[in-house]
Amino acid sequence: MARWWRPELGLAVVVLGLGMFVVVGTLDVSAAASQLGIGPRFFPMLVGGAMVLVGLFYVIDVVRGGHGDPEESEDIDANAPADWRSVGLVSGIFLAFAALLNVLGWIIGASLLFFGLSVALGAEHKARAAGVSVIMGIVTYLLFVKGLGVTLPGGPLEGVI
Repeated sequence: MARWWRPELGLAVVVLGLGMFVVVGTLDVSAAASQLGIGPRFFPMLVGGAMVLVGLFYVIDVVRGGHGDPEESEDIDANAPADWRSVGLVSGIFLAFAALLNVLGWIIGASLLFFGLSVALGAEHKARAAGVSVIMGIVTYLLFVKGLGVTLPGGPLEGVI
């Protein structure tokens, strides 16, 4: 008898749940629509709805026995156990980022996030990873704040950039 719970089903349920979360969260957004009639709900609803559909189809496929086969060019063992240490590290880094973002601000928080992820995923040159992480933190901040007009937390660097 085949196992009914497989990692593919877990991913399918997560995609479905995240899609529903985005759709329900978007319902609380209220702002005037633009002159084109597209308001701030349009793209989140589009993405959330697409995630719900993909999640539903994915759940149905997995329940009916479907599974992903590795590509011929992939050098992986599909039957190898999951690397739970890396999963835990990456999850912890994202949770720490979310918890500390308002305190540290985007530039410091994102730099630590990028650096932590690169080290957790095996960066060999830590000094280079730190430099690239700081540059990415600054560039993403400038792109969102100056380029798109999105407000991001400044933290201790508020007003410096």
